[in-house]
This record gives sequence, C-alpha cells and structure tokens, in this order.
Amino acid sequence: MQRQRPGFSQAIGLLAATVALSAAAQTNPTVKIGVIGPFSGPSSDFGNPMLHGVQLAVEEINAVGGYLGRPLELVIQDDQGNPDVGLKGSQALAGGGVVATIGFCNTGVAAKSLETYQAAQVPLIVPCATGTPLTAKFPAPQSYIFRTSARDSIQAPFVVDDLVKRGWTKVAIFADTTGYGEAGLKDVEAALAAKDLKAVHVARFPLGVKDLKEPLKAAQAAGANVVFSYTVGPENAAIANGRRELKWDVPQVGAWPLSFPFFIDGAKAAGDGALMAQTFIAEPSNERRAAFLSAYSRKFKQKIAVPMAAAQAYDSTYLLTYALFGIRDGKFTGPAVKAALENIPRVYYGVVATYDKPFSLDDKDAVTPNMLVMGKVRGGSVTFAYPEDAKRNLFVQRKK
Repeated sequence: MQRQRPGFSQAIGLLAATVALSAAAQTNPTVKIGVIGPFSGPSSDFGNPMLHGVQLAVEEINAVGGYLGRPLELVIQDDQGNPDVGLKGSQALAGGGVVATIGFCNTGVAAKSLETYQAAQVPLIVPCATGTPLTAKFPAPQSYIFRTSARDSIQAPFVVDDLVKRGWTKVAIFADTTGYGEAGLKDVEAALAAKDLKAVHVARFPLGVKDLKEPLKAAQAAGANVVFSYTVGPENAAIANGRRELKWDVPQVGAWPLSFPFFIDGAKAAGDGALMAQTFIAEPSNERRAAFLSAYSRKFKQKIAVPMAAAQAYDSTYLLTYALFGIRDGKFTGPAVKAALENIPRVYYGVVATYDKPFSLDDKDAVTPNMLVMGKVRGGSVTFAYPEDAKRNLFVQRKK
C-alpha cells in the first residue's frame, strides 16, 4: 500500500505557509466560488450530495486559512434540474464576481449554460454531469469547461467490456429522450460497434414515464439477454420493476445513475444485482476514503445518498484551491484561473483519485478509464462487483 500523505488540512496549511499574506486579503476578504446544481426537484438526490461535498471541503480549507488568509465563500444557485433555471443561475454567477464555478448534475442543464461560462471566461468544473459533449463543445486549448466526473464515452465502453466478458452480447438499450439519454445512447452504440455488436432493440422514452412493460416485451421478443439503461431518474426503477412483473430474468446494467436512490429505493428487490460504472464506492478501503466518509457523516448526520457525487465535488473543490495557490498575487482573472487549473503544480491525493496534472491545455477531463470499477447493487447498497476491484481500490488510481 502506498505511503499516505499528510492530512488535507496539513497540506493546505503547508501551502498557505509558503507565501506571506497579501494586501489583497485585507481589501477583499473572501474568495467567491460559485456552486450550481439541482438542490431541489427530481434530481436533488444527487444534487445535494454534490453540494455537501463542496461545503465539506470549503469548511476544511477555511479552517486552515483559506487562500492566504482569505476564506472561501460559496455563492449557491439551485438550477432545479431545469435548463432555463440553470441558465439564469449561471448568468448570475458569471456576472457575480466568482473566480470559478463548480456545478451541474444534469447534462441537458449544463449544456444550455456552457456558452455563458465560456463567453464570460469563468472556469466551470463539472463534478457530476457525464454527457460526453460537455467538454467537447469548445476546442480544448480555449475551453473554460473542466470536468472531474467520468464522461459517458469512457463509462459506456467500460460497461460494454464487462458485458462481453460475461457473455451478455444481445443488448437492449433503454435511453430517455433528454440530452443525457441521447448522448449516452450514442456512446453505448459506439462501444458496441467497437466490439462488432449492435443492439438488438432500442427503446426511447420521456422522463416521468411510469410503465415500460411494452418496450420491455419488445426487447424480450428481440432476444435481448441484458438491458442497458441510460436515464437519471425513477425510470431506471420502472425498467427493473417491469422486468420483474414480466418475469423476465435478465440483468440490468448502466452508467452511474443505477447507484442513485431513485433506482435502489424504487426497484428494491428488483434492482438487486444491477451493475454500473463507478469512480467511488462508499467503503473505507483506505485512509483517505475513511476520513472523508467519517467527516461527511459527522457534518451532515446522514448516509451519502449518492457517494460519487459527493466525492467528486469534494475533490473538485480541493483541485480548484490547489490551482488558486498557483496565483500568488490574488488576481483571479478568468484566464489566470484557467491557466492555473491547467498547470496545478502539486499532486492532490484525493478521495476518488490521485490527481497528478489532472488537466492540461489540451485535456479538460480529469478521469480516465483506469479509475473506474464495476459497482453492484446488493441488499440496498452499492458494493464492488469483483473482489479484485476491492483490493485494487486500496490504491487510489492516477490518471493514465
């Protein structure tokens, strides 16, 4: 097992101690960071853990001096999972003096706001939304859009590889009609094509649908031996419950929303055995993760509803802070913060990964396929699908 680094507070304290308190700390006492996500509404089950992850990190950082004596201050906007509300919130943040924004859980909501951050030259770090197009909208060298979640173009092939190993090659894809479902469908089809496979059935449906038995019957008639679902809400549970009612005993797999309460609580026994891509599973597999889980539990007095959302947001906040320490004069212009994120000088030993140069001028995605593991729903919780992944998880992975 690799040597553990000093605690997070110590690391930030050592960084702060290397530079004298600047005059700017006295004239502008706080460093404003935007946070935007679905903190109410149907996507709040993973929006609030995201917010909590940011809040926990900020509390720790401020406890040891913030940025050279200047506390970090969060400016929070609730996008309600609605693209139009998200756009208004983004416009308020971009014009409100934040040095950067951490946010978005829904791909479609994020997509509508990207131009706002790019035009205002305010860096955006996306800790949850996984739609592949988000970090591809602008040419990487000019882009102000960064991400610490695993984009679907690496999640989909990762899951497809696992299906092929298990012999589940007759795939039915169930994707919602949101931007997330549309992008995910394309990524799954591309991943299947790379294996010379094609879905035997594709079903599309809007958010809010309660009964998917008819498209499930069609998938069953097409000979599918696995269902690959791409949706973020209760529709995942509708698929599982529909299979159970039809007595169609085939596995359900997908991206990380299969780890959400909407699925686990909504499907109950019908969801047991579901498999999904994960970057973080809430087990104290090493000192870093144990400390994070303990601190979260103490602060919020609750189990983390969506551990990945909280962990990725927590790491995002520390990465931004590490970047800001590269700006010694406290002048947080958009281009300066962008360049600092692209050139973080220190390794950050995070909860999800060990971040050694997570971003660059040409690469705005911090997560690579080697950081993924297969999660499995078992008894109402998500655990490792493979014992070897649990052992590998003792060592936090670095970007490849």
